[in-house]
Amino acid sequence: MAQKWQDELTEQLAKAILSLKDEKEVFDFLEDVATIGEIRALAQRLEVAKRLDQGDTYPKIAQETGASTATISRVKKCLDYGADGYKLVLERIEEK
Repeated sequence: MAQKWQDELTEQLAKAILSLKDEKEVFDFLEDVATIGEIRALAQRLEVAKRLDQGDTYPKIAQETGASTATISRVKKCLDYGADGYKLVLERIEEK
């Protein structure tokens, strides 16, 4: 069953992301679709997820990434109870 936030527009976004062929295309698309701040926030959350997965403490993560404890807590909640999107991505980028 689709989540409430999943609709025709978010499906179109997912298909757009899947259509990208390489890192340059991803950067070009991200630059057009989001602000630099939004892109950096997403990148920060992924780094927080990686560090949580590695067992780093909240204070260490906050100090080294600049993420707030609220952001760290939100990412931790997703790692523990979410759709496993972070886990999937972290496994795949680790394989490379």
